[in-house]
Parts: sequence; structure tokens; C-alpha cells
Amino acid sequence: MTVKSVARESRGWCAIGIERGKTPANLGTLWRSAVCFGAAYVFTVGQRFQREAADVCKSWRNIPCFSYADWLDFATHRPYDVPLVGVELTDDAKPLESFYHPERALYLLGPEDGSLSRQAQDHCEHLVSFTSRYCLNVATAGSIVLYDRQTKRWDA
Repeated sequence: MTVKSVARESRGWCAIGIERGKTPANLGTLWRSAVCFGAAYVFTVGQRFQREAADVCKSWRNIPCFSYADWLDFATHRPYDVPLVGVELTDDAKPLESFYHPERALYLLGPEDGSLSRQAQDHCEHLVSFTSRYCLNVATAGSIVLYDRQTKRWDA
């Protein structure tokens, strides 16, 4: 394997966030998963809770968490040329099992007690979903998406 091919394989990054998250525990769990699965950072859009420690691994020491007041704040500050991938149960969502993850990606999950806003869905370049017998906790769903990305990128 040449240096050039190694560099190509290691290129890219992702981040994951929750829109209108309800509980700090779910952010803490997602943050921990983000560290474990190699995300560059986590973020919230319009969070509805006060910050508190919910992460026993102190993930804040490893990657940052950015908080955006609302959708406009997020849209104004999101990284350039990085596709937004919504994780949502919709008729037009692609199955995660066959989804090809972009080299760089921002993954966005909806709140624990609802769905991604229409505004968020309209700005997503991709919508993905996966089959589950019951509705999953938002942090668990995010962990599955990050694991899927990691596994497929290693396989590539």
C-alpha cells in the first residue's frame, strides 16, 4: 500500500447532533458514542435542557460539543461542503443498510419525543432510516449510524 492510498483511506470525518434534544443523558450517551466511533464533534440545535454532566467517560476532553440556538444559527455556522444526513423514519428515507456514507458528513437526529423538523428535513441532502421492531432511544439510534459508518468505511 502506498502513502497516497493510505492518505486517501484515512480522509474524511463526521459529526453527529440532535435537534431539539430533550434530555442531557441522551446527549451524554451520544457524545460518548461519538468518541468511541471516531466522530470529530457533536452538536445540538435548539436544545431544551440545561447542561449537566451525563457522560461518565468525560467525552468533552476528547471532542467538542457545539450548541446552536436554532436552525438558522446552525445553517449559518455549519461547515462548508459537508452533506447533512437526517436520520428519520420517512417514506423517502434510504435504508441505512445500503446507504453509502459520504466522505464528510453531518448526521442529524430528531428529539426523543418527536421527529426532525420539516425545516431540517428540507435541508438534508440524504435521509436514512433502519429497521427496528420498536422506536429506539435517540442516542442508541445515533450510535448505530456511527457504527454503520465506521464499519463500511473500514470495509472500503
